[in-house]
This record gives sequence, C-alpha cells and structure tokens, in this order.
Amino acid sequence: MDRPSTMSHRQWKDLAVLILLIGATDWLSLMLALGPGELTAVWIGNGILGGWLLSRPTSLWPGYIAGGLAADFLAHLLTGYSVGYGLALAASNIVEVLIVAGGIRRIVGDVGDPKRWITLGVVATGSTLIACAVSGVLAAMAITVTSGGSFLTHLLTWYAAHVVGMVIVGTFTLVALREGLGLVIASGKRGSFVGTMLLLVLVALAAFSSPYPVLFLPYLPLLFGAFRHGFAGVTVGVVLLALIGSIATAMGQGPLASIANIAPSSRIALLQLYIAAGCLMTIPVALAMAEHKRLTQRLRDSQQRYKMLADYSHDVVVRMRANGERLYVSPSAKDMLGWEADEMLGTRWSLVHPEDRDRQADSMAQVIASGEPKTEVYRVRHKDGHYVWVEAVTRPIPSADREGEWDIIYAGRNVTRRIATEHALEESRRELERLARTDTLTGLANRRQFDERLSLAILRLRRHEFPIALLYLDIDHFKTINDKHGHAIGDGILCAFAQRLLDNVRATDLVARLGGDEFVVIVDDAALPDAAETIARKLIETMTQPMRVEGRELKVTTSIGIAYTHAPVDARTLMSCADAALYAAKEAGRNTYCMKSLHAGAANQDTAEAGSRPA
Repeated sequence: MDRPSTMSHRQWKDLAVLILLIGATDWLSLMLALGPGELTAVWIGNGILGGWLLSRPTSLWPGYIAGGLAADFLAHLLTGYSVGYGLALAASNIVEVLIVAGGIRRIVGDVGDPKRWITLGVVATGSTLIACAVSGVLAAMAITVTSGGSFLTHLLTWYAAHVVGMVIVGTFTLVALREGLGLVIASGKRGSFVGTMLLLVLVALAAFSSPYPVLFLPYLPLLFGAFRHGFAGVTVGVVLLALIGSIATAMGQGPLASIANIAPSSRIALLQLYIAAGCLMTIPVALAMAEHKRLTQRLRDSQQRYKMLADYSHDVVVRMRANGERLYVSPSAKDMLGWEADEMLGTRWSLVHPEDRDRQADSMAQVIASGEPKTEVYRVRHKDGHYVWVEAVTRPIPSADREGEWDIIYAGRNVTRRIATEHALEESRRELERLARTDTLTGLANRRQFDERLSLAILRLRRHEFPIALLYLDIDHFKTINDKHGHAIGDGILCAFAQRLLDNVRATDLVARLGGDEFVVIVDDAALPDAAETIARKLIETMTQPMRVEGRELKVTTSIGIAYTHAPVDARTLMSCADAALYAAKEAGRNTYCMKSLHAGAANQDTAEAGSRPA
C-alpha cells in the first residue's frame, strides 16, 4: 500500500478536472434519460473514475473518490432527483468503481507492466461483471422503491449501461492517462480521426432522424474508425453513437422512437442492444489492429536493432540470395575490403578468389539444402587488388520477398593475420621437421631419416622380396685432412663429398650422413648385385677427382663397404654386414670397395666378394 500523502497543487488541478468530467458526463447522461426514474443507455462517469484511479497512486484515491461521489451526486440533484434518491444512486456508482479499481489494483498491481496484461484482462473483465451486478442490485432497489416499476427491468438496464461504459470508457481513460492522448491517437492521424468522427456523427444524425430502419449505416464509419484508429476510434465512436441515439430517442426521433406500443424502458433496452452490437463488431477489429500495430512495431524495432548492429559491427554482414546476389552489405565492408557497401551489391563472383569460387558456391548450396549454419574461410579481393582472407559464418534465413524460399546471411571477419600466422607456423613446423631429419652441414638425410628409410626398405623386402643394397662409405684419412688444413677445410670436404654422392646416385636412392665422415647409400630396389657395384665404382672414380675448397685443391678418396641381400634381414645385421665390408675395403688398401652378400638361411655367414681398386 502507498503511504498517505498530502495532495500537491498539480494534484488538486487533476482532481478538479476529474470532478468536471464526471459531473458533465453524468449530467448529460441523466438529461438524456427518457423520464423520471429511467436510466441512460450508456453510463460514462464510472468508466472515467475507474480509469483515473488505476492511473494514480492508491494513497490519493480517497480524494478522487470523494470528488467523484460529489460530482455524481450534484449531477443527480441538478437533474431533479431528490437528495436521498440521488445519494443512493451516486453511492451505487462509487461501490461499482471501488470493486473494479480495487480488485485490479490488489490482484494485478502495476497495470502498466506488459507481463501482467493477460492477468489484467481477466481480472478487469471479472471485476466489471461483478461490480456492475452489485451496483445494479443496489440501484434497482432504490429506483423501485422511489419510482416503482419492475426491479428486474431496472437491474438489466443499469447492468447493460454500466458494463458497456466501464469496458469502453474505463479502458480508454486508463490508456490515455498512462500513455498520453498523443500515443492513443497518432499525431499523423489526428486530422483523420476528427474527420472520421465527424462522418460518424453525420451518418448517425441522419440514421436517427429517419423513420426508416437504417440504423446499420452508422456501423460503417464506426468500423472504419476502429480499423483506422484502433481503440480510440471505438471508444469515441461508441460514446458519440450512444449520445446521438439517446438524444434522438428521448426527443421521439428515429426508428426506435417510431416503434409503437412499447415502454420507454424497452426503447432504452433496444438502444443498448444497438450499442452493444456496435461494440461486438468494432472491439475485435480494434484488438486485431492493436495486435497488428504491436507486431509491426516489434518487427520494425527488431529490424532497426539488426540494422544498427549490422551497420556498426566490425564484421561484414551480408544478406544474399542463394545464387550469390547480394541484397545488403554492411558499411564495415569499407574498412575491411575498401569497397563501399553499394559497390558490393548484386552478383559479383569476381570479388571471390578464382580458386575459392566453386567451393563457396557449393557451401552456399549446402547451407540452403541442410538449413544448418556453416563456417568457411576464403579470399575476397580488396579494392586495391590484393586478397583478404575472410572467415564467414553462413546461415539460411527466410526470404523477405519470396514466400517459401530462403536467402543467406553471413557475418565475415578479416582473418588475414591469423591465416598468415598459421602459414608461418606450418612453414616453421615443416622446417623443424626437415631439420630433425636433415644433416645441418651437408643437407643430406641424417641418422633419423636413414633409420626410417631403412626400416621401410626392409619391410618391402619381407613383403615383396625387393633386394636391398647398403653402401657404407667414409673419407680416407679424413682426420689427417682436419689436422693439416683445419676444420673449416674439413667441413668443406664433407659438403663437397656429399654433393658428389648426390650427383652420382639415382633419385630414388637415399644418401645420408651418419656422423663425422661416415655416409651411407640405400639402394632398395637393386635387381642385381652388379647394380650396387656399378654405383660403388662410379663413386670411387668420382671422388678421385680433386676437390676445390676455399681456393685449395685437395685429392680425396673413399672406401666403400657394400651389404647386399635378397632375403629377409634386420637392420642391425645389414648394418653390421656393411660395416664389415667397409673394414675389409680399408684392409685392402683403401680407395676401393668390398661387398658382402647375405643369403637366405645364412644371414650370419658373410660371403666376401672381391673388391676392386680403380686403375
């Protein structure tokens, strides 16, 4: 509950306006009644007071209730009602307003909270039906005692008039007070609103002045008002229609007054049915238009938020058709790609790198077909000519102008630096891999790569019986060269020796440096032992030619041990056999080769074959 507070000057002015509105509308409604003890077709004052209370703090209610009671009572006195009679009817009106406003405030609380509007509709409807029944019983009793007549007739007439007034006028008053009249009647439509209401007045005056049954005609501008201006059109239109109908009927004009042999209360009942029918026709239209307006506004707000996010996003946001035609490009394209957004509209596949176009077209087709988002990385041409790597998240959305079809929207960001970093990391990885498998001095394969290649060669030997020849070489008297000429010359000799090895073996053979001056050559598809001997003789002859290192010519020779096998063998045995053959070549005087063959079933029994020394 709100704490009691003293009313400010502004609130006193607010109370004065309320008293004036209730007093004027109540007096007008009472004046339009057909006779003493009769009731009006629509009661407006209670709707005004109910909406007024719900838009104000509960702490100020006592002042507004007292003002409403005084205005209602004074209106009854001015129209000729006795003090007791007028006070009883005014009290009945206040009871009705308190039940409606009190029930809504207690159960719903803040009527301006959109989350509570469904609850508000249910509570407002229920409390209105109950309140009008309670006030109708009290008022019907007072009318019956004072003026006679049928209690049930008085009750039904009161009930109908007050339900319509509370629903229509109360709702309009609440919305107008909370949101402002300018929000209820759009500023751009106020002239149209006045024109529509004038048209309704003219048609209603004509219909109620005619003795012919043409009362359906005012429904047309009333429906137009509901369609064009929503609930404001319904509220004002129904009130105007009720006033014109009440005045005409009270003055004996129009189709309702021309009906013979019916009581005045029956004419009021017919007028209420006529007004109720207008409400039943127009309220659903007003509600539908309000919902349409709400949904349209939500869509407009959503589009505005989306456009704002897209326009100010660092990423490029693009909406396109499935064929690649761009319908929207965000302004960030200027910063990322150098193109103005308008320059990228339309079908411009030329902006995509030629190597990426087919892949992008397939990706877009997959997104449309599967309905699932997809992320792709591709290149887009910058306005200055270079290509920018873009990572785009693509997803399907319903087409805005082609029902049942799909468009594509994607958000792309510049990942050129990331791609460059990834490429650099991949290059570094490959370089590290190469260094891990390569001798840093000579550029030949190192021991690790040699072991891998030899294992593969032995595996092929076991599966496919491909023979293997392993040449084991070293440089004769290399230590003497290092000691005499220095390690720099020695390193130069190693590099030159390695190059001559590469130049005199086949591209499929592996040349490796195991360390120091030790080198190996794997010939893993040697059909005959003679092939290994041919390579050995060629190498010995090549190495005898002087090597020029740092301006010096040095003569270098080599000794070669060859292990040959066409039977399964392990790497250790094959290496031991080649090492033994190399030792034999050195024992034979160096600058020569020696070959040992490993035969099936005799892998540990080496057979030495004659080596040779070039002439």
